[in-house]
Amino acid sequence: MNFGQAITSMYKKYATFTGRARRSEYWWALLYYAIVAEVINFATTTYSVDPVTGISMPVYSPIYYIWILGHFLPFLGLGIRRMHDLGKSGAYILIPIYNIVLLATDSVPGQNAYGAPVK
Repeated sequence: MNFGQAITSMYKKYATFTGRARRSEYWWALLYYAIVAEVINFATTTYSVDPVTGISMPVYSPIYYIWILGHFLPFLGLGIRRMHDLGKSGAYILIPIYNIVLLATDSVPGQNAYGAPVK
């Protein structure tokens, strides 16, 4: 799956928590999300200085928060489908560090409890 197909698939399956997702689908979509989030962050974030401490603090734009919150469900669904591709429950996405190892692991070949292979 290429970059464009991964993004299209992520939006078509906006809140789909069933089925399977390839490793390339997950990582291409994550790259897209991170790039757009950083562009929005760079373009819209301002800084204010705390008068007491003198520390500069970022003030994020509502656009940035809308982007982050608007992509919560697609990424949760994509992560769960990715766990399904490994033959694991979607709950594994909640386990820190181990979930990253699983997200980088190759798919389980053949049919599993979550559906037909996507490769």
